[in-house]
Amino acid sequence: MVSVRIAIFPTCVVDAVSPAAGVAAVRVLRRLDHVVTVPEGTTCCGQPAWNAGQAEAAAKVARATLDSLSKADADVVVVPAGSCATMIRVFWPELFEVVSDAESRARAEALAPRVKEFSEFAAPQIRSGQRKGKDQARFAGQNEEGGGATVVYHHSCHMLRELGIEAQPEAMLDAVGVERVESAARGRCCGFGGLFSVKLPEVSTAMADDVLDAAVDAGAATVVGCDASCLMHLEGRAARRGLPLAFKHLAEVVEEARS
Repeated sequence: MVSVRIAIFPTCVVDAVSPAAGVAAVRVLRRLDHVVTVPEGTTCCGQPAWNAGQAEAAAKVARATLDSLSKADADVVVVPAGSCATMIRVFWPELFEVVSDAESRARAEALAPRVKEFSEFAAPQIRSGQRKGKDQARFAGQNEEGGGATVVYHHSCHMLRELGIEAQPEAMLDAVGVERVESAARGRCCGFGGLFSVKLPEVSTAMADDVLDAAVDAGAATVVGCDASCLMHLEGRAARRGLPLAFKHLAEVVEEARS
């Protein structure tokens, strides 16, 4: 396996709400023998303001992150969030075009091919033969026999529909031996959508319940995802309903299973 230099962009939500996901992503990448650094000066990708129609505000914060990532001594920029990876790869050029910043648009277009979502980058490097332990990988919540922690994977919208990333996260779970079940809500939105959940809370809540009910019906104990924002939304709703579900970022599950 060829070692590459990785700059990891932790994202706002991971940094503020789910730092364990960022730490786990770094550990997984380093166990794959890559050199991982966190560039100084990154802030937000600008997606919240962009979704609100505040292009100038979005460009201001996105420009700061663009400056930091562009200066990073790295071959690849890895993002542990599908929505933020989408913002950088797909929408930054459009954003900077809207605010008439041709120089930033050119730099964003140059950066985009080096930006990879976490599972997109790591999945091809994690094979079933690399498991540690006996026949079944273990992560927090499993019993001594390796059971009791069946997971269902939640496909987040931007990652699935904009980046076309579908098989990679599930392949990683399968490769490390985690027991996985299919959900009847596979591919459905969790209802978060940033400002969508604020503007249409009743619809957002109903969409979250649809995903959660399907996970429970599938017999899952843990909901795994690649976007901390989706997991935050689902976990909050599950807590309100008293559902017996745990929530983990894919990087956390893979890191724990391979420990």
